[in-house]
Amino acid sequence: MGLLALGTPLSWPEAKKAANQVREWGIEQLLTIWRKAKSKERDALLWGDEIEYLVVAVDEEQKKVRLSLCQAEVLNELARDTELAKEDTVVPDLQEDAVQSGTLPTFHPEFGRFMLEATPGKPWGIGFKDLLDVESDMKTRRVIAKAHMDPDQYPITLTTFPRLGTLDDYTSPYYPPSGPMLRSQFVPDEIANPHIRFPTLAANIRARRGRKVEINVPVFHDKNTPTPFSDPTVNYDLHNWPEDDDVRKGAVKPDCVYMDAMAFGMGSCCLQITFQAKNIREGRMLYDQLSPLGPILLALTAATPIYKGFLVDTDVRWNQISRAVDDRTPEELGEAPLEHDRWRIPKSRYASNSTYIAEDPRLRPEYMDPQLIVDGALKQKLLDAGMDELLATHFAHLFIRDPIVIFSEDLKQLDPEGSNHFENIQSTNWQHMRFKPPPPDADIGWRVEFRSMEIQITDFENAAFSIFIVLVTRAILSFDLNFYVPIPRTTENMETAHIRDAVTRQKFWFRKDPFPRRSPRQSPVLNGIGESDGTLDQNQGLDTTRTSSNCPQTPLPSYGPVEDEYTLMSIDEIINGSHATTSTGDGQSEGFPGLIPLVESYLDSVNIDVATRCDLERYLDLIRKRANGTLWTGAKWLREFVRSHPDYKFDSVVSERIVYDMFNAVEEVGKTEGKDGATGWEMFSAIERKRGLDD
Repeated sequence: MGLLALGTPLSWPEAKKAANQVREWGIEQLLTIWRKAKSKERDALLWGDEIEYLVVAVDEEQKKVRLSLCQAEVLNELARDTELAKEDTVVPDLQEDAVQSGTLPTFHPEFGRFMLEATPGKPWGIGFKDLLDVESDMKTRRVIAKAHMDPDQYPITLTTFPRLGTLDDYTSPYYPPSGPMLRSQFVPDEIANPHIRFPTLAANIRARRGRKVEINVPVFHDKNTPTPFSDPTVNYDLHNWPEDDDVRKGAVKPDCVYMDAMAFGMGSCCLQITFQAKNIREGRMLYDQLSPLGPILLALTAATPIYKGFLVDTDVRWNQISRAVDDRTPEELGEAPLEHDRWRIPKSRYASNSTYIAEDPRLRPEYMDPQLIVDGALKQKLLDAGMDELLATHFAHLFIRDPIVIFSEDLKQLDPEGSNHFENIQSTNWQHMRFKPPPPDADIGWRVEFRSMEIQITDFENAAFSIFIVLVTRAILSFDLNFYVPIPRTTENMETAHIRDAVTRQKFWFRKDPFPRRSPRQSPVLNGIGESDGTLDQNQGLDTTRTSSNCPQTPLPSYGPVEDEYTLMSIDEIINGSHATTSTGDGQSEGFPGLIPLVESYLDSVNIDVATRCDLERYLDLIRKRANGTLWTGAKWLREFVRSHPDYKFDSVVSERIVYDMFNAVEEVGKTEGKDGATGWEMFSAIERKRGLDD
């Protein structure tokens, strides 16, 4: 969820004129925050999870499921009960435990009027008791949300609604497609949260781009799917808006499902984890070391095989969201010579990371992104104020983007102690990791957000992945682990994660040896990351800063070829370990130890009782079996649910009746999970067997 300020939004022509002012003021606010917080220390790591729900309305008479556009009504009722709880007024029985423990969850709006976001009532600590409370807290959130809905409405944790954008009445209430903000052939403006930020964001992305967003997802070719496939929902003769000419100018690609609006991306649900680090140094280290894990966890949590009523030949949501908010112009995309824009930009503003930021002697120049674009003038301003090269480069890269939503009231006077202009840029750089400075005047530390994971069907799964990534951070910090690979390899891995059944059929670039082999600490020059004269290649905007000649240089440690440090591994090898022998440059050693064995080594090193260890192993077992293929991903389960349905004609079409039965099956998990003393893992396995989907 972005910055939900109130005000009078500027249309794109006016916003474009004010973009430089917002960037300049955003840098001023960032520097104020950084000066105050750069020495801030916290006692211990805190963390929190974010769960996002689709809210659906089930019509038992018509055997049909629709998206329920009830977000505002549900949030109002939830807010009312929260206020009653603060006043110690009687609240529904289902909330009593949460109220008594002081952890009544918090619910937030999201882009879609059919979406809810839920977070724990207070941050989790690193204590093992907190880890073991996560699953029950997630269950409580779901129960509380359902209690504030109509009887036919349900909060479902699927990434996307399978029939969003089809030609039928897939929303409740129904609104016809198109509208002045989204201008979509397939979805109405009313599907978006009415808060002025969201429709303005969609309209200004389209206006800056100069055309509608273009999302094409390869269709899954089943035995009766037409070849070539032509999306039957596309109307080539529509003339409501000028952008409708896009479809006649090649926006629709053959053998693809075509979508044309922000709702197809930002209407997706995910699982995000935010960590509060002890200090800025620890936060920067976690940002770097978790970054290569993003694609791995994306593939492990794959849960998005259906778009607009068709099976597609990809498994995850990431690229669809990336394209749904891609505001790059033809010049920035490299489709036209640079004339009006400053540089060609290789990635959408929703993309994988392009920077490393830790002051770590293990960070080699070869790991950096050779296509990195920075705003040279703003970077120099950060350097002149005393910010180090790595961090200045990171923020100068984020600030190549224009602010998309600007409120006229914010342009009257700079609040140097605020963060609105900084967050305007920061919060609309949707990368798979986010480095978050402390908010002004808040007792919060430096934070790192892990953003790549897909939402899972069950609370047990969502808890398992949350707990797993938390334990990975503990192992990283305890053993000083090194997962650095070149940023282009992580970018490539993000693409690999989209491939159908990537978790078992593909290999990913990953570091062979994660254990520390440190040279004495020094300050290497990293692709221009050192003391700089701030020069910038004006043709491409590539960071070509040079080291000052009067700065004494410490010799870099002696390394072998960077290509020897990483190799292609299966996710099973990355998670569970490899038994292959690999060369480390100083002799032979065993293969990659595996993330779960590393976590287990961490657990062996701390004081943990047997019962707690067994409880944690339940969650690790799910990760272990997902990685080796014993347990299917949500994407494979949903795909095979469709393909085994008696109404499916093997033509890639996911009908209304199939979706109705699918949502009944998904809801069954929520109703039965944990009953009769069964654990989430046991119930999930039982549901799998009941549906006949186990191998």
